[in-house]
Amino acid sequence: MTGYEPPTVLPPELLKRPDLVAALAEHDFGTVFVLARAEAGISYSAIAAECGIKPERVGTLARGRGRITSFEKIVRIADALRIPGHMVGLAARPWETTPEPALRPGADRREFLKTTAAASLAVGLPDLTRPTHTGRIGSDVPDRLRRRTARLRRLDDVLGGGDTYRTYLGEYQDTRVLLRRASYSEETGRGLLSVLAEQAQQAGWAAFDGGRHAEAQGLYEASHRAAVDAGDDQLAGNALAHVAYQQLPRDRQAGVQTAARSCATAGPDAAPQVRALLYERLAWAHAVAGQADETERALSAARDALADVDDAPQPDWASWVDETELQIMSGRCWTVLRRPLRAVPVLEEALAQYDDSHARDKALYLSWLADSYLAASEPEQAAVIAGRALDLATGVASVRPRAQLEPVLQRLGEHRALPAAADVLERACG
Repeated sequence: MTGYEPPTVLPPELLKRPDLVAALAEHDFGTVFVLARAEAGISYSAIAAECGIKPERVGTLARGRGRITSFEKIVRIADALRIPGHMVGLAARPWETTPEPALRPGADRREFLKTTAAASLAVGLPDLTRPTHTGRIGSDVPDRLRRRTARLRRLDDVLGGGDTYRTYLGEYQDTRVLLRRASYSEETGRGLLSVLAEQAQQAGWAAFDGGRHAEAQGLYEASHRAAVDAGDDQLAGNALAHVAYQQLPRDRQAGVQTAARSCATAGPDAAPQVRALLYERLAWAHAVAGQADETERALSAARDALADVDDAPQPDWASWVDETELQIMSGRCWTVLRRPLRAVPVLEEALAQYDDSHARDKALYLSWLADSYLAASEPEQAAVIAGRALDLATGVASVRPRAQLEPVLQRLGEHRALPAAADVLERACG
């Protein structure tokens, strides 16, 4: 097999146009697709095929609705259209320095994405240099840092918290120093506090994912304080939702109360995707507490919030919440509530949309699916699903997939006489 040569290459002269450059800097791929078709004759169907996006999604983006936020998708679009990495906040792509990308037939795509992400960390993020810590800084700095934080967040799509924690923590600590040493206007100060709250949540999430629970707790609490000081009710609510998530294993009632407070803190005027995110986390808290009716009401509130999503900008930290994510959360809730007939269909449908490059998340969701198959007295199918989860979790720097899978494997031990169960149990011990 020779090197891949996509037919959807943007011509050099188009890559120099200011409107395309600006669209790429903001990850406004809808405008990029419109220009690609109008100026380079690249059809939307070709874009869909080469970039791994559903045709209807390409059309929706071209009409200015929605955003591409997945690190994996940004990488694939850049490679398909031959967009230099620095134009979309990536390190130089392999094809920029070698005649052909060195991908073998059947190469492990997840490993390739992990290598790409690590390279981005090593090289740094072009065009996103941080301001100095001394002197007066301008009103544009919070927005620049917010964009930098958003780009770094994409690493979480393919890397576990064990890989990203130090990077995210460093960003948070650097902004703390900036707040302490630089001079700025009151409005800029509030903006910096809001960014700090967002960075603390990002670092807290990576700590939680990597098994650093004490550090995560401290970062979530720091995030809540910064968000309150900034007057950012949405981030303050999300900080409480993170706190609730950690409370649930120890004190279910406290977790439910904190999750409810997170929704109240963000308020009814929060962005639709923020409300959807907080309500689905409230649903999870109710499910863990065994409250089925309350779970259903919270899931319904999350669906209603998503139905309100329009063309207005949504915070990047909540932009990943969509119908598929809500399906996943619904399946998780019904799994915990031991309702496999409700859990299995939604998990199966949602997981069909997940690429294996999102290894940590897919392994987690498959674990819940395997759990529901066991609850439905289908141990053979549960074993097959658990095996897929085990494969995906291997090598991921996150403690959560294996922790979620462990009780499933223990219950599969009761069915060791089945070849599928015996196989996955042997692999789990290997």
